[in-house]
Amino acid sequence: MNDDPYVITSLEQFTALWSQTYNREGKPDWSYIIPYYDEAIHFRDCIQEVRGLKNFRELTERLTKRSQDLSMAIKNAVMQDRLIYMEWEMTILFRNTRSSVVYGASRIVLNEQGKIVDQRDYYDLWGDIFDNIPGFNRMYRSFMRRVFG
Repeated sequence: MNDDPYVITSLEQFTALWSQTYNREGKPDWSYIIPYYDEAIHFRDCIQEVRGLKNFRELTERLTKRSQDLSMAIKNAVMQDRLIYMEWEMTILFRNTRSSVVYGASRIVLNEQGKIVDQRDYYDLWGDIFDNIPGFNRMYRSFMRRVFG
């Protein structure tokens, strides 16, 4: 029997924890959810990849430090066995510029003890940010269609 109180047992519990993380006066507060991560966490997104809880905690501290205002809304989430998929919208303000909405999704894997052992975040950081720059947004999307589309 696992006596660890920091295990993910349901989708409702997970989304409540995740929502609490990103909605504290514009600054994310990971203290609520960090105990639910395994020491061997493997995290990856379009910018970085880290392994281990110490490195992951440092990543969250950097995000908190450079973000003046950050919030996340979970739009959809599903859980099957030890796999969680979540669709989200993150509103972020960097260095007194305009707020930008970044649309993304996360795939989260729990280990057998119910700790988060793998997390992969998917999003188009530059496209979502460039969409908020008048004039440049059309040039960027036109370029993307011409080159990749």
